[in-house]
Amino acid sequence: MPVTTTTYWAEHAWLPDDEGTVAHGVVLEAADGRIAAVRPGVQAPPPGATALRGITLPGLANAHSHAFHRALRGRVQAGSGTFWTWRDTMYQAASRLTPESYHALARAVYAEMALAGITSVGEFHYLHHAPGGTPYADPNAMGEALTAAAAEAGIRITLLDTAYLSSGFGAAPNAHQLRFSDGTAEAWATRVSALKQSETVRIGAAIHSVRAVPAGRLATVADWARDRQAPLHVHLSEQPAENEACLAAHGRTPARLLADHGALGPYTTAVHATHLTDEDIALLGGSRTGTCMCPTTERDLADGIGPAAALQRAGSPLSLGSDSHAVIDLLEEARAMELDERLRTRTRGHWTAAALLRAATADGHTALGWRDAGHLEPGALADFTTIALDTVRTAGPPPGLAAETAVFAASAAEVRHTVVAGRHVVRDGVHALVQDVPRALAESIAVLYE
Repeated sequence: MPVTTTTYWAEHAWLPDDEGTVAHGVVLEAADGRIAAVRPGVQAPPPGATALRGITLPGLANAHSHAFHRALRGRVQAGSGTFWTWRDTMYQAASRLTPESYHALARAVYAEMALAGITSVGEFHYLHHAPGGTPYADPNAMGEALTAAAAEAGIRITLLDTAYLSSGFGAAPNAHQLRFSDGTAEAWATRVSALKQSETVRIGAAIHSVRAVPAGRLATVADWARDRQAPLHVHLSEQPAENEACLAAHGRTPARLLADHGALGPYTTAVHATHLTDEDIALLGGSRTGTCMCPTTERDLADGIGPAAALQRAGSPLSLGSDSHAVIDLLEEARAMELDERLRTRTRGHWTAAALLRAATADGHTALGWRDAGHLEPGALADFTTIALDTVRTAGPPPGLAAETAVFAASAAEVRHTVVAGRHVVRDGVHALVQDVPRALAESIAVLYE
């Protein structure tokens, strides 16, 4: 069959090099879902090309998502409490979901992500079974609802199917967590092995936490991922209480426990990694384990500020996630990582705009198993997004500072276009596949509170 080429002309584009050059007048040709050619220095759109006004970036990678947490936005921000009291509210929302309602909610959430310039999401998925823990007739009905939702919203997904076997060190799952548990790590591996990949779906693994997977079963999950060269993600040291309980149960930190059971390495991403010792930082960096920071969630839940700069210096690649979706805005996550570090250290300039964009694009996609995404170069997946430079937030700086403007001034509201596999998913700020995304969100969330 003849190959159809789609031509885009980017007014400005962030091209891959050590400093992230902003080029002006760049033609991007897409064919068979990949970038076929990149031609800078073209000062006007060629005939037939679609013009992308603003700065075009590689598509953003949301490396950590719990889609159903979007239903909590606005309901959990008021009042006092801790991560643990917030968790009780989250369990209530989880208890109401079915494959059908989860599909509707996730479709709307992933459409919101596309509107925010996100082209790939890592869904940390542990809501597997019916209430009480009974498997659905299709044991992967909930996971398949998520992959179908992403396809209908026009974005790629890495389904990080999560092992969750206990409520704490040696404790059985509580009533809410029965939905999460397969009973044994071997049963988890059997179920997840039936999930199918596609051009827009990757299947990875996750250890919910060292609280939720017994030490003797960590290797089962890690080996499943390693055998398939699949991503492995894990919540790590999000709370001091987790560290204290791990020390009491095993005499070592969560990071050391994971290392001792072969769960660290270049295919692993530690999520949060907020409360680490110097030895923990060296373990993650030395093993090239990635770290996914989720600053807006870590703020919202009062988790603390993780040692992102120290982790990167030690050798841990950084990625970003919106996690609980207090907001869905990867530009804000990138900006927050730098600004939170400024607050912690009272010094400025820990990352350049280019380094923050790499975390939001190439390194995020690598963490999700999409190593051929995150770059505007021939052969890469034709996934990109365009940020407006003429709004009240972004107008003024010269084009040479477009990357800095995107990171430090723009928000998801500035996203004008999102292209996935060469196809326009968001055009001029309007989703092409999901009609009326706000209404879809409102209706799918209301169902959970009827």
